[in-house]
Amino acid sequence: MRTGQPPRPSPRRQRGVYAIEYAMAFLLFFGLVYSIVCYSILFTFRFGLQNAAEDGARAALRHQNSLAARQLKAQQVAQDRSAGWRPAGAVLTIALPEICQTDTGNCLQPAGTLPCGTSWALRCQVSVTVRLGGLHQVLPPFPSFALPDELVGQATVLLDGSAL
Repeated sequence: MRTGQPPRPSPRRQRGVYAIEYAMAFLLFFGLVYSIVCYSILFTFRFGLQNAAEDGARAALRHQNSLAARQLKAQQVAQDRSAGWRPAGAVLTIALPEICQTDTGNCLQPAGTLPCGTSWALRCQVSVTVRLGGLHQVLPPFPSFALPDELVGQATVLLDGSAL
């Protein structure tokens, strides 16, 4: 035996190295693809929520008899737009849309009135918020710190003063 020289690798000692390298590379790429799938599902849900909120806000722009009727129409349209795609285990919440004056911040109270008009000081806006909760039951298993349990879609439009 010679001293000072490393032993020559024999084919017997190298057996299984490719399997270990493949296992490490597979775990890395599988984790990457799995996270892409999880986040794409999440972004799809978020996109649907945002579209439902925007459609509800646009529905409030249509002429109604009162501001309360605009609120109910916006809520109904947001509910209808989110009915077809939402997952069965998730909880959808659509609050009654807020109609507020932009300058003062006064909001329409139930069974109340709000002075909205054509002047700049009396302009009002409608805010529609759609929430989807309980996503950990619907999404693929993933560490809970990486994915939210609730998504929110929100849209705000300025009411046309001439249609009030």
